[in-house]
Amino acid sequence: MKILYHHRIASKDGQYVHIDEIVNALIELGHEIIMVEPNSIKDTQFGKSSIIVSKLRALLPGFIHEWMEFFYSIYDFIKLCKTIIETKPDCIYERYNLFLPSGIWAKKIFNLPLILEVNSPLFNERDENEGVSSKNLALWTENFVWRSADYVLPVTAVLAEIIKSRNVSENKIHVIPNGINKVKFFCQTIDNNAVKNKFNLQNKLILGFTGFVREWHRLDIVIDAIKVHENENWHLLLVGDGPVRASLEEQAKKLDIIDRITFTGLISRDQMPEYVAAFDIALQPEVVPYASPLKLFEYMALGKAILAPDRPNIKEILTDKENSLLFLPEKEGDFLGKLELLAQSSDLQKKLGLAAMEAVSNKGLYWQENSKKIINLFSELKK
Repeated sequence: MKILYHHRIASKDGQYVHIDEIVNALIELGHEIIMVEPNSIKDTQFGKSSIIVSKLRALLPGFIHEWMEFFYSIYDFIKLCKTIIETKPDCIYERYNLFLPSGIWAKKIFNLPLILEVNSPLFNERDENEGVSSKNLALWTENFVWRSADYVLPVTAVLAEIIKSRNVSENKIHVIPNGINKVKFFCQTIDNNAVKNKFNLQNKLILGFTGFVREWHRLDIVIDAIKVHENENWHLLLVGDGPVRASLEEQAKKLDIIDRITFTGLISRDQMPEYVAAFDIALQPEVVPYASPLKLFEYMALGKAILAPDRPNIKEILTDKENSLLFLPEKEGDFLGKLELLAQSSDLQKKLGLAAMEAVSNKGLYWQENSKKIINLFSELKK
């Protein structure tokens, strides 16, 4: 099958990991992929955003930037038309973005089946965090795209309910969570000594977190927990970077435990397995309520004991006391209590880690399996 993959991602982060893994999995299945994406992504390094996009966001008022996003769709539509005429794809797979109706326009003009992957309700997300100036336009584009796609693939059932609330037919919605690359991550024998030696973490109880650290991740509560146990060997290993790095480091300095926290900075995707393999306890202190965090699948595949919040989207993947410990975010002291329980028992860590690894296999949480589901859906549309 010849698949046109369409997206507007301008940064090489977790979003692009998803794109890269799905594309590679589809190619492994023998399908041809034609990419239609921003030109700037080709020159963007992993962990970075497009310089042009970042400058525009910083310099322009919101409504101007939003209308520029929408007018980009006209350029993008022309690009799509040209590619479709030249390559004659069988179908379109699109990663949803706000102010981007061009894929649906192309679908309608060329009568091509289109499957839409939705990772977040972007109108709600942007409106709550940075504000949306052109609300009517944003909401129209989101509803138009969601309702016009042949199938919509949200990453969680929580997100599926949000999509259904916009009058999207339930029989068009298929939940497909994020996954893991079984070749890169599903291995118990990854050597973690190099990472431990590099950061002088031998004989430490390593509390680990990966990703681009934001305030809502609530890693401040982990630092507070380490302070409570400052006479023990707990150490926080933060694999990545992010806007709250400075405040977390300042918090650790004030508590006089700066030597108990390590930021690795950005690392390559190829290095991630050996860094996660160094964790004793893998942390997800908080989560966006509709998200399917990539880090969870990495923690699971590498057999890590996971501590995460008891939230509906997390419970779609993890089960408390079976393959993880889940704490009640609203219950004071529950995070610390569950962390102490894990820290005190290496047997519990091992038990939960092995069960998490088995859950990946039992539930088929692989990019390869996700790609097979996508192909099956396209096959149904082409009957």
